[in-house]
Amino acid sequence: MNATAMNAGNQTPEMLRQFIERVERLEEEKSGILSDIRDVYSEAKGYGFDPKIMRQVVKMRAMDKQDLDEHDQLIETYRSALGLI
Repeated sequence: MNATAMNAGNQTPEMLRQFIERVERLEEEKSGILSDIRDVYSEAKGYGFDPKIMRQVVKMRAMDKQDLDEHDQLIETYRSALGLI
C-alpha cells in the first residue's frame, strides 16, 4: 500500500488548501527565476555571446561524464553520416 492510500482517511480541505498554496508560491518563485535566467541570457547576448549555444553548454555541464561522452559520440556519428564533418 502506498503512502497516499495509507493517508487517505486523514485528508482535510485545510490540508489540500495548504498544499495548493505551497505549489502556488513555488510557481511564483519559479516564474521569477525563469525571468532572471532570461535576463542573464539577454545580457550575455548584448556582449556577443550566442544564447542558444550557452543553453546547450549549460545542459551539457549538467550531464555526467559518461552521458556527455555518449552524447558527443552520437552527435559525431550522426554528423558524419549526414556528411557534416
